[in-house]
Amino acid sequence: MSGTPQTFREEIIQGGRRLSGHRSLQVLGELAAARGAQVYLVGGTVRELALGRPAPDLDLAVSARTLDLARDLAQALGGTFVLLDEAEGTARVVWQGEILDLAEFRAPTLEEDLRARDFTINALALDLEAVLGRQPLALIDPWGGLNDLAHGLIRVVRPQNFHEDPLRLLRAYRFAATHGFRLTPETAAAIPAYLPEFARVAGERVRQELFTLLAAPRAAGTLEDMEQSGLLTQIFPECLDMMGVEQNGFHHLDVFRHSLLTAAYVEEVLQAPQKYFGELAVALADYVRAPSQAVLLKLAALFHDVGKPQVQGRRADPDRFTFYYHERVGVEIFAAAALRLRLSQGETKTVTRLISLHMRPFLLLPAFREGELTPRALGRLVRAARPDLPGLFILAMADSLAGQGPQKPADAEALLADLAAAAYRFLKERIEPQERQPRLLTGHDLIKILGLKPGPRFREILTAVEEAQWEGAIHSRQEALELARRLGKEEPGS
Repeated sequence: MSGTPQTFREEIIQGGRRLSGHRSLQVLGELAAARGAQVYLVGGTVRELALGRPAPDLDLAVSARTLDLARDLAQALGGTFVLLDEAEGTARVVWQGEILDLAEFRAPTLEEDLRARDFTINALALDLEAVLGRQPLALIDPWGGLNDLAHGLIRVVRPQNFHEDPLRLLRAYRFAATHGFRLTPETAAAIPAYLPEFARVAGERVRQELFTLLAAPRAAGTLEDMEQSGLLTQIFPECLDMMGVEQNGFHHLDVFRHSLLTAAYVEEVLQAPQKYFGELAVALADYVRAPSQAVLLKLAALFHDVGKPQVQGRRADPDRFTFYYHERVGVEIFAAAALRLRLSQGETKTVTRLISLHMRPFLLLPAFREGELTPRALGRLVRAARPDLPGLFILAMADSLAGQGPQKPADAEALLADLAAAAYRFLKERIEPQERQPRLLTGHDLIKILGLKPGPRFREILTAVEEAQWEGAIHSRQEALELARRLGKEEPGS
């Protein structure tokens, strides 16, 4: 962040002039004038104009009769009216890709309305009449927001505004992550007093802010700041159990600090995948093309070892800790957190898959190092991880980088990258070509030709045939039938 209040002011003036040509604002100005209503561009719209960025949504404060004005605007434009909150007098108009959010004054005057907003950088306004060129264009900034914006500061307008909407506690850190800003000491000091009120915020709203925060390329540092204030454990109380839990000689940090560092290394890998994976980096970049994928990876990093406190044990050596099946427990813990935060089923499935499989690459490394990893074992990993195979290896790489204990092999990351390349080659050269061909056997064949009865054994037999193809042990339908016949005579699991 660089610049002076004057340069930001000039950006606002130029941005306001660009907005003057928007048909939606011209119609809104005409409708508001006919009703004697005052309308102002406010909040994020003005903030982003000052930063020289396009304002994706138009935030507008209206002095009176906001819902009627929004309905008339939607009708006049041929757009869509969306009622957001009737009691608060907020509505949305969507037209030709534009989103206009209209909110009624929360106080008798504009100045008091701005005083009720979260941070000074969002307590800025432009008179719509001035934007449309009907009077001189001047910034309305009663709380010093432009100066804070120029210095990259997040300053709460009034601490009690956190009480009015405790989600603002998280929004403070969200702006820190997305804009590279820092909280003023007074704002940071005020946050702990309002933490108990955060429980009032609906999970859906927390999820939206959290995903925006985590989508920032350098969000991990913000997570550490949130932990210092106590907000992180307010959102994720599961982190409390990880604090102070010691680990084995592959690690140098407790479970919680290791998990935070893993999230930071996920960001490092995403910033420069070629540094860690070579030619495979292109496939990894395709995987995280959607911002939500990076968010889910960071959530998986934060929660990948969350099951360890519940299964911690010791071997005879007092410095050797064990965490058998911690990934299974971790899946259950994250599923509960995902439900609380209203993650979608697909989002929950992605993160739980990554958590459940995060140890698999490491368990295969010894055999891979010795050249003894079988195609069947490699194929099972690839099949289990799809469609999140790239994500699994990004998480594994970050997990390895975050463990710097004395027992860690010096070539751990290089070997992991080679395993990732082998897995990807297996996917492209064996599994996907096989999937493009007709199956050698189907469940219908097991019934009609082999006389087997439908049941769970079907899946085991068909999977065994598929794996035998991977290994090159069978190539024809006849060989598949012979294998299936032998397996059908065996006891399940033998």
